[in-house]
Amino acid sequence: MKILAVIPARAGSKGIPNKNIRLVNNKPLIYYAIDNARKSKYITDVVVTTDSPEIEVIAKQMGVLSKSRRPELCADDVTLDSVIYDVVKDYDCDYVVTMQPTSPTLTVKTLDSAIEYAMENRLDTLISVVNQPHLSWREENGKKVPNYKKRLNRQYLPAQYNETGAFVVSRTEIVTESTRIGENIDVYEVPDEESVDVDTFEDLQYVEMILQNKKVAIYVNGNNKRGVGHIYRALEMADQFYCRPDIFYDINQTDVKVFGKTTHNLIGVNGIGELLDFLERNQYDILINDILTTSIDYMIAVRKALPNAKLINFEDDGEGIYKADLVINALYQNSDLNYVKTGEKYYIASKLFMFYEPIEIKDRVEKVFISFGGADPQNYSDRLLNIISQEKYSSLKFTVVLGRAKTNIEELLKYNKYDNIEVLYDISNMPEVMTQCDIAVTSRGRTGYELAILGIPAIAMAQNKREEKHGFVNNENGFTYIGLNPSDHIIQSNLDMYISLSKEERLAFHNKLLSHDLRNGRRRVMNLINSL
Repeated sequence: MKILAVIPARAGSKGIPNKNIRLVNNKPLIYYAIDNARKSKYITDVVVTTDSPEIEVIAKQMGVLSKSRRPELCADDVTLDSVIYDVVKDYDCDYVVTMQPTSPTLTVKTLDSAIEYAMENRLDTLISVVNQPHLSWREENGKKVPNYKKRLNRQYLPAQYNETGAFVVSRTEIVTESTRIGENIDVYEVPDEESVDVDTFEDLQYVEMILQNKKVAIYVNGNNKRGVGHIYRALEMADQFYCRPDIFYDINQTDVKVFGKTTHNLIGVNGIGELLDFLERNQYDILINDILTTSIDYMIAVRKALPNAKLINFEDDGEGIYKADLVINALYQNSDLNYVKTGEKYYIASKLFMFYEPIEIKDRVEKVFISFGGADPQNYSDRLLNIISQEKYSSLKFTVVLGRAKTNIEELLKYNKYDNIEVLYDISNMPEVMTQCDIAVTSRGRTGYELAILGIPAIAMAQNKREEKHGFVNNENGFTYIGLNPSDHIIQSNLDMYISLSKEERLAFHNKLLSHDLRNGRRRVMNLINSL
């Protein structure tokens, strides 16, 4: 079976000058059509028909033939049918595939599947289309009338297939100067991202983004011992890519419920072996590890499974960092390795915090915020609730937020019987709750950074020895840090002290907290990843 690919590429383009030879992701636009045709397992011959000396050079350098197009075939009113026929008439082939250079996002897999479909069904013609159902209107007798009987959401509308320029597969015997369309015709649906026809400068920008896009995986775990800040960060990172990353988690360590409601692609694996199998099969361009300490053995195994991937580790102080391409340790300070980025400037805040301004410092403390992250393994929430339920605090309001991985929720929610205590579980708008308060009590993880973004003076304590290493939440940066597992007496003494602070004293804490640029960490981290 002989199959000829014909790629028509004129020199003149009024909309985008030099369109077919413009560099898109560092390659000429026409490169992608030629490359797909060369890599196809069905196409046997490739010819570029053009009036451009530059395009002829590109075709030659890529190892395909070119045909100089006669001037009369280069006019604006000349159809592609006559251009394709001008090439086909000199070839002995069974099928001809017209491939437009303006469809650079088409993949070889889709192209070959379409050719296969045309051959199996003995089609005369197969045209690439994209299914884009929309509520649309037409003009009829001078009036605008709808093309639908009932307004429905897009996913419930009937299919509407719009042609793309990706390909037209035709039996050679039906190709003439006036048509490539036979009687036995069908359409072949291509994915949205492969359907782009470059007609405008905006299209050029869009296809560049698609071609630069990476295949991304994230491996993350969280539970009531480890905490769930890693889960929150993984979901924030997943939203930063122009694709839907695969988010892996170990079913032996992580309950899928800690991810909350998300439409991201969550994949549970039964141990490292199954994870490595997934990685090897899918060959991701980027793998993000957010699993705390990694070992050399783990990272060597990942590198073997993904030899061409960039490996990025978050909050990792293990030996595995020596096998990573980039390490982001926002919670730690200082590193001798230039690819290990430490400190609060790399903290990734939740998107919602970007829409809230810092609090205003009141004359006196009226409301206290209390939260110890998603898990609270030291049960600080329980201890604080026991403290603040005393009569001496009845004139103050307290808001206590419990995270997704906290145990004994039902028991702690009973504290809502007190008029001045509000216990909330797994809230969706943390900054809204925080900004209603004047001071806070928290642990040394993600919540401390969030309080600093809003300038809320806070007492902090560590949940474990690892949190003792976290450098940002300390006295120097505007917090009052009281160590790991302090006694109830120390906790209560510091709470009483904070409640009695003057406006000026709290304002000093407030200003020190706000002196840190915590709102731009997301941009800094993505710049680092994109530069790899």
